[in-house]
This record gives sequence, structure tokens and C-alpha cells, in this order.
Amino acid sequence: MEQQQVMLITGTRKGIGKFLVNYYMNKGYKIIGCSRSALDEKINHYKHYIVDVTDEKEVSKMIKEIKQKYKRLDIVVNNAGVAAMNHFLLTPTKTVEQIMNTNFIGTFNICREAGKLMAIQKYGRIVNFTTVAVALNIEGESIYAASKNAVGTFTKVIAKELAKYNITCNAVGPSPIDTDLIRSVPKEKIDKLIENMSIKRFGKFEDVANVIDFFIKKQSDYITGQVIYLGGV
Repeated sequence: MEQQQVMLITGTRKGIGKFLVNYYMNKGYKIIGCSRSALDEKINHYKHYIVDVTDEKEVSKMIKEIKQKYKRLDIVVNNAGVAAMNHFLLTPTKTVEQIMNTNFIGTFNICREAGKLMAIQKYGRIVNFTTVAVALNIEGESIYAASKNAVGTFTKVIAKELAKYNITCNAVGPSPIDTDLIRSVPKEKIDKLIENMSIKRFGKFEDVANVIDFFIKKQSDYITGQVIYLGGV
């Protein structure tokens, strides 16, 4: 019988991350999640860590505990992220630091520590999150798009560095999805963004999961360093 695969998903308290926990648990994966605070509800057979992904010591400790408890880590989905929409002339440096730290440095920390474990076991699937805002160059999203563009470039480079260990690394770029991440954004801004896409609708959690499904399949061992944007940008 094939051993149950162990998957770590970041940012699982709400939104896409919360959906992915249930989605992949129902598919038979052993799911570990993390966020900066506790979950609102208990989920059976699910392990949750309270971790700030921008803190390399906290991330390192979590990955070490995963190694000790489960002896393996097959899949990482770097979903944790923050967004802000504002003209760059009105954006304080503190906001820039918060966005870059969470979206890029958080992804880097998880990839580095998980990558060490995956390199030892000679297998792994890493899926990072970028955004269609990178391709669309929407006004007001300069910092958010820059942070996610950094994730895209980082993904492509580490895909080459990790390939010899049988680790693939790819990224999915969701379109706007009706979550807390965008509810503070003015409706006209979101409408303009969707109007610039080929398929003019909000994305769904299932759309994101469909791309992740493709990337993490064992048969996708020849797919690495790729970024798939949703919605046609």
C-alpha cells in the first residue's frame, strides 16, 4: 500500500488555505497547516502550527518537528500572503516591508527549510502563490505585484537548484477570489481588474486547487519552474 503523503499548507486559518485543508484531507493526504493565530474550529486528523512565516526560527522549528513526527514532507503549498491596494506615493515603507516580508520572505523561509528535508528524501513538490496582478500591472498594486513577481522569479530559479533532488517547484497565480484578502479593495478596482482578464469572473477555490492538483501529481515530475495564471491574462 502506498504511503500517505504529507502536505504542509501555509495560511490555513481562512480563505484559500482553509479550503485547501479540507480539500486535500478529503483526497487522503496527511495535512499540516500553519498561520499566525489559532484556528476558529478544531479539525480532526489535522495538525496546526501557530507560526509567523516571516520568522525563520519559527519556520525552522516547525519543519524540524514535522521531520521528527512524520519522517517526511512530500508537498508544500505556500499560500500565506497579504495584500494592500494604494498608490505607491501614499504607501509608507512599513507597509512595503510587511507585504514583502510575508509574501516573499515567508515563502523563501518555508521553501528553504522544507527544501532541505525534501533534498534528503530525494522527493518533493513545492507550489508557491503569485497573482494575476503581476501580469496585469494594475494601478495601486505596485507593492503587492512586486512582492508576488519576486515569488515568481524565485520559483523559477530554485526549480533549477532543486531539480537534481527530484523536487519540482511551480507557482499558481490566482485571479481575484472573494476572500478577506480583497474585501477592503474598492469594487471598481476589482471590476477593472476582472475586465482586463479573458474570462471575466471571480476565481473560485476549485480553480486554484485544480492547478495545484496538476503540479503535485507524481506524473508531473517533468513540470518545474512554471507559473500558471488563472483567468487568461
